[in-house]
Amino acid sequence: MKLREHARFSTLCIHAGQAPDPSTGAIITPIYQTSTYVQEALGVHKGYEYARTQNPTRTAVEANLAAIEHGRSAFGFASGMAATGAVLTLLQSGDHVVATDNLYGGTYRLFERVLRKYQLDFTYADTSDLGALERAIRPATRLIFLETPTNPMLRITDLAGACTIAHGHGIPVVVDNTFASPYVQQPIDFGADLVVHSTTKFLNGHSDSVGGAVIATRDDHIEWLRFVQNAEGAILGPMDAWLVLRGTKTLAIRMERHNANAASLAEFLASHPKVTAVHYPGLRSHPQHALAARQMRGFGGLISFCVGSFERARTVLNGVSLMALAESLGGVETLISHPATMTHASVPADRRQALGITDDMIRISVGIEDVEDLRDDLAQALDRI
Repeated sequence: MKLREHARFSTLCIHAGQAPDPSTGAIITPIYQTSTYVQEALGVHKGYEYARTQNPTRTAVEANLAAIEHGRSAFGFASGMAATGAVLTLLQSGDHVVATDNLYGGTYRLFERVLRKYQLDFTYADTSDLGALERAIRPATRLIFLETPTNPMLRITDLAGACTIAHGHGIPVVVDNTFASPYVQQPIDFGADLVVHSTTKFLNGHSDSVGGAVIATRDDHIEWLRFVQNAEGAILGPMDAWLVLRGTKTLAIRMERHNANAASLAEFLASHPKVTAVHYPGLRSHPQHALAARQMRGFGGLISFCVGSFERARTVLNGVSLMALAESLGGVETLISHPATMTHASVPADRRQALGITDDMIRISVGIEDVEDLRDDLAQALDRI
C-alpha cells in the first residue's frame, strides 16, 4: 500500500505513517511495548536504541499527525500540556508572548503560575480583533500563541491575518488546534509555524487515552523539539500512541457527525425560551460566523450556552441523563460541563467574568449519538428549570 503524493485527508488519516508490519504483514501498527532495543554489534542498530528517544508506534503516530496537519514533523508528548510546555522551551528568560485571552484554563495556569517564574512575560489579547493582536506586540515578543475556536467562548481568530501580522514582525505563530481538529481546520495552511494538540480529545476520540502533540514546519523548531522531547522525557507512550492511531482512522467520519449534531443542538438551544445566549460559530448570530465559514470545514463539536443563573445551570447539569457530566471533550459520547468550576477553575473569578465565562454558562462537547436523543435529553433537563 503506497500513498500517492497528494493523497486526500481521509486517506492520510488511515494510511499515513502506517505501512504494514514488515515482519508479519500486520495491517495495524503493533504496540511496541519495550524499553530498549538489542544492538547487533557495538554501534550497530536498527534505528532504535532507547524507548524514551524512539519507539516505532510513536514514530507511526507522529508521521500520521504531521501528514494530516500538513506539517513536516510531529512530536508526541504525554499530554497536551506537556506539548505546550515543550513549545515554550523555544523561548528564553525575558521573552514576551502574546496569547489569546480566552485560553484553556490549564494553558493559562502554565503560563501564569509556572513560566512567569522563569521570567517569561505574557500579554493576553482578544485575537479575534487583529488590531488588538498587533497592539499587544512588543520589541521583546518572540511568540504568538493562538487558540481558535476559544474555550469555552468559541471566538474565532483570523489565522491568515494573524500570521501575516506576526510574520511581519518576524514572530512565529503557534496554534492550539485541539478544539477544531485537523478535519475542521489546518492552521499551517494559513501560515502557522507550529500546531499543538491535546490528542486526548478529537484525535483519539474515544476518551481512553491522554496525550499531546506538536506539529512543526521549520528546521530550527524541528531540531529543538526533537532534542527537548528526549531531554525532558515527557513522551507519548506506545499504548497511547496506538490508541491515537486507532482514533485518527475514523477522524473524518466522526467529525462529520460531531459537526452535524452540534449544529442541530445549537439551533435547538438558540430557540429555547430558557436559554439566554448560545455560543457556536455555526450560528449566523455568531460575530465571526462568516470568518468561520471561510476558515473551517464545518463548525466543530463544541457549544456553550447560558441559562441565567448558577442555580439554573446546576439544575440542567444535574438533570441530564444521557449526557455525561465530565471534563474533557472530543469523545464519541456527549459530555456536559460547567466551565467556571471545572475547565476554567484555575482562572481568577474576575478574569472569568471579563472574558464572559459566567457562572450560568454550560459547555457541551457534542458526541456522535443520535441527535434526537441528545435533543430530548437537553429538553427534559431544561424543563426542570
